[in-house]
Amino acid sequence: MALGSPARAATPAPGDLLRLAAEAARAASDMLLAGLRTARTSVLTKSTVTDMVTEMDHASEALVREHLLGARPDDGFLGEETGLTVGSSGIRWVVDPLDGTTNYLYGFAGWNVSIAAEDDDGAVVGVVLDPFLDETFTATRGGGAHRDHAPIRCSDKSELATSLCATGFAYDPRRRAAQAAVLSRVIDQIRDIRRGGAAAVDLCSVACGRVDAYWERGLGPWDLAAGSLIAREAGATVAGDAELGFTLAAPPALFGVLRDLLAQAGAAEA
Repeated sequence: MALGSPARAATPAPGDLLRLAAEAARAASDMLLAGLRTARTSVLTKSTVTDMVTEMDHASEALVREHLLGARPDDGFLGEETGLTVGSSGIRWVVDPLDGTTNYLYGFAGWNVSIAAEDDDGAVVGVVLDPFLDETFTATRGGGAHRDHAPIRCSDKSELATSLCATGFAYDPRRRAAQAAVLSRVIDQIRDIRRGGAAAVDLCSVACGRVDAYWERGLGPWDLAAGSLIAREAGATVAGDAELGFTLAAPPALFGVLRDLLAQAGAAEA
């Protein structure tokens, strides 16, 4: 993805970008955890009445943006809440400041802060911090994936029948119904299904083998940027809507058969 910078600064070290992203994610996580103990006075909706955004989404994004661009003011920034700011450094940050807002609003596990840095070739580093479990997933392109500094790998699953899969559903009720119909065609072919409610955490669950595979349609770049890199660096095969019509992350030996099953079930249209 070309970022369109006319004059590039020296390419930053991935480790430096990773440290900056991890610091920003931790600061946002601490603020969000503190916010769970106070009343949230503003709850709005995005695309539908079930697509909620709180003042904490905006506050978290503002904090992350200030932390990242305060250190690297020439970088670009793409945030779920504030959109795109074009930079000139050749690096763009892609941020979901509160992935899993509904879970957060209800005090339910399964929300996170997701931060990736991209260059013209895609994600360079990714950080997904899960505050409820106090787990930090990280990856650098070509450098592997880690959970709290320990290397992680996806499962080696190859059989559908023994595969634990995760998925997500759209906010629009009609799309949810269509996705449930897809699931009804898949559920008897796999071990079981999990629905966590936050794409980045689901991708990290694939990366560490907590689930064997994950699929969902219609995700945004902020949902995918960090988690997809982490899953890939952990050995999973990841393809997005542009290739399949839905996003799928799975071990290489499972990917093809699950892709075909989901395609036959209509996942690309749901």
